[in-house]
Amino acid sequence: MRVAITGAAGFLGSHLVDRFLAEGCEVVGVDNFITGAPTNLAHLEGHPRFRLVDHDISRPLYLGTKLDGVLHFASPASPVDYLELPIQTLKVGSLGTHNTLGLARKHRARYLLASTSEVYGDPLVHPQPESYWGNVNPVGPRGVYDEAKRFAEAMTMAYHRAHGLDTRIVRIFNTYGTRMRPGDGRVVSNFIVQGLRGEAMTLYGDGSQTRSFCFVEDTVDGIFRLYHSGCIDPVNVGNPDEFTIRELAGLVMKETGSSAGPEFLPLPVDDPAVRRPDIGMARRTLGWSPVTDLREGLRRTVAYFRRLVEEEDVRPRTLGGT
Repeated sequence: MRVAITGAAGFLGSHLVDRFLAEGCEVVGVDNFITGAPTNLAHLEGHPRFRLVDHDISRPLYLGTKLDGVLHFASPASPVDYLELPIQTLKVGSLGTHNTLGLARKHRARYLLASTSEVYGDPLVHPQPESYWGNVNPVGPRGVYDEAKRFAEAMTMAYHRAHGLDTRIVRIFNTYGTRMRPGDGRVVSNFIVQGLRGEAMTLYGDGSQTRSFCFVEDTVDGIFRLYHSGCIDPVNVGNPDEFTIRELAGLVMKETGSSAGPEFLPLPVDDPAVRRPDIGMARRTLGWSPVTDLREGLRRTVAYFRRLVEEEDVRPRTLGGT
């Protein structure tokens, strides 16, 4: 089986490349490195079943090889990134989705869209099941990401209904782990870098907002199972264990040995108050649920970041929330 994975040099995309290669597949990775890092794929140099293409998927893509699957993971994904790159985020969610759907249709390939829990916005239903339509501010600053993904879901389902394309949609909740960028602005990477540097951890609001954190290997396993399933409807993939941001800060302080107190900043516009997936569908249809405890996942992630902090002058970016 040969698959194309866009966003292949990103945090999640690079782990997905590894998983498909480990299962014996051929992989064509596509990335324009706007937020992805070549170092995430450096270990695959010379791999006989992997090829990397430098391309902006907002423009049409032509690959001179037969494909069995197309997985669209290209997009800025952290608040800092998509607030700094709003037009690019909207283009990769609209034009990029259109181009990758067309590529899949041309090859009669299975298509998987990486969507997000952000389609639920600041939810009024808790936890969030796939049947919930969300509470999104389309003209707020976060709308560039939320609406890009909602549009991408609508277009994916339109291709399924109008052209009979074999499609899958995964709604990914907060994921963390190795290969996160130290400066990507996400709460886990920010806290770890701040903890390792002995700096105050930046909390927005009073830190009572909640998130549910899934270790990257668990998320990738859920995505891989969904790709090979027969499930057409969107499926949540995330960890249903819910933590306040204050609780997360305390756990990271223990793992990093930090004693610095928190620094509180104003809550960003439209930052969700709660976020927790209902994973009943994933359990029933995929036989999937996460297995990595947050403390164990943080321990492994901190070890990864410790090497980066020792080798480089890395700093967190604290502009976008959680």
